[in-house]
Amino acid sequence: MSEPSTHPRRPLKPLITAAFADVPVCASVVGVARVKEFAAAASSVGVLASIPVGELPRAVRVLVQLKKIVFVNIDACPGLAQDRGAIDFLTGIGAQGVVSTRAALIDRARGLDMLAMQKVFVTDRSNLNRSLEGVARSSPDLVEVMPAPIIPWMPEDARRMLSPFIAAGFVTDGAGVAHSLAMGAVAAATSDPALWSLTRDGLRAGK
Repeated sequence: MSEPSTHPRRPLKPLITAAFADVPVCASVVGVARVKEFAAAASSVGVLASIPVGELPRAVRVLVQLKKIVFVNIDACPGLAQDRGAIDFLTGIGAQGVVSTRAALIDRARGLDMLAMQKVFVTDRSNLNRSLEGVARSSPDLVEVMPAPIIPWMPEDARRMLSPFIAAGFVTDGAGVAHSLAMGAVAAATSDPALWSLTRDGLRAGK
């Protein structure tokens, strides 16, 4: 990793800034059964995963009508191919964003003016360096960094190079959300519906 301090921070799109202004939580909506809970939650941003391709159009339509920002984890929805055609399909059903570990899919999504979130798994220093290089090439709108507990051990320059990022994995309570924000995350992602309406005021009050 050479001269990390010279790498520019990517700007956070105003749409995402506004979405996380009050509720700094991204709902990880795993399975069709959780869609209804996300629909009723205060969180404005969600990532759909483990939802069969045949169920995606209805789920996306319902959530978009509720003014939710809907990302689809293209790597984790049964029947959804991990190729350019899948990105076109998601655009056609109204999904605003895509989540993937694959740089080519991030590039395709950006080319279609979709929001792109690149997922990275940080397991050791060499893996971190590869993640930094990949993000620098793809320049996604957001990075999902997993697992969240590793973030404090990452160098400050690395956190800056991955910004704006969402902390994900092992975020199980309000303290985990607050710690993620303190480490520089714009939000924390969690599959626990009890946290999908957690506000910044609530965090300050220790709720």
